[in-house]
Amino acid sequence: MDVNREGLSAENTRTENAVTTGSDTIGRLQINVTANVGLIPIENASITISFTGEPDSTLETLTTNSSGQTDTVDLKTPPLQYSLTPNSPMPYSEYTLSVSAPGYEPVIVSGVEVLPDVTAVQNIEMTPTEMSSDTEEIIAIPDHTLYGDYPPKIPEDEIKPMDESGEIVLSRVVIPEYIIVHDGVPNDSTAPNYYVRYRDYIKNVVSSEIYATWPENAIYANTLAIMSFTLNRVYTEW
Repeated sequence: MDVNREGLSAENTRTENAVTTGSDTIGRLQINVTANVGLIPIENASITISFTGEPDSTLETLTTNSSGQTDTVDLKTPPLQYSLTPNSPMPYSEYTLSVSAPGYEPVIVSGVEVLPDVTAVQNIEMTPTEMSSDTEEIIAIPDHTLYGDYPPKIPEDEIKPMDESGEIVLSRVVIPEYIIVHDGVPNDSTAPNYYVRYRDYIKNVVSSEIYATWPENAIYANTLAIMSFTLNRVYTEW
C-alpha cells in the first residue's frame, strides 16, 4: 500500500534532549503503534530500525509498552545547518521501521525522516490478521516537499469570481472537525476524496512543508499561513 506524505509523515517536534556526540549530529525517534480498528495501543510490538536502502543494517530493536509507545532512541542525522540553508544536501536521515506483533499483519515503513536536534514521532497502525488477506503492509514515505523534486503548484488567478451558490454564509469562521481532501488535480473526477480531521490535516501538512529545526516564530508563521489557506479553500472552494 502506498501512502502519501499527508497520511503518514513523522511529526518532528522540538526537544531539549537532543545531543551532538563528537562529529555526529543526533536526532530522536519515538514510535507509537495502534490497531487501525479502535486505535487500541498494541503492547509488545517489536520494531527494528535500519537505514532506508539497507534493510540488513539493523541499528536498534525496540518493544512497545502498554501504551503502544517505544522509548525514544537517538539516531544519526546530517548537520543542523542543512535544514536552515536553501539548496543544501538532504537535511534529514531516512530510516526504515519493520513492525510485528502477535495477531497483526506486519508493517514496513520506509523513508521515516529524522532531523537533528528534534524528536520525530512516527505513528503506525496495524491490521488484525483476521481482517486482512495481505501478508505484509509496505508503506513508502516520499521525500520532504522542501527537498524532493515535485511538480510546481498549479497556477491560479489572483482574482476569482464569486458565484452565487444559494448556501448560507456563516456570520463567523467555524473550524470544521473534518475536511475533504481531494487526492488529485482539481478537475480529475476519478481521484478519490478522503475525510480527514482538520487538526490532523494541518499537523501533517506542516510536517510536510516545513522543518521542525526552523526558528519557532517561522514555524508559527507558516502554520498560520497553512491554516488560513486551508480554511479559505473550505469556505470559498477556490
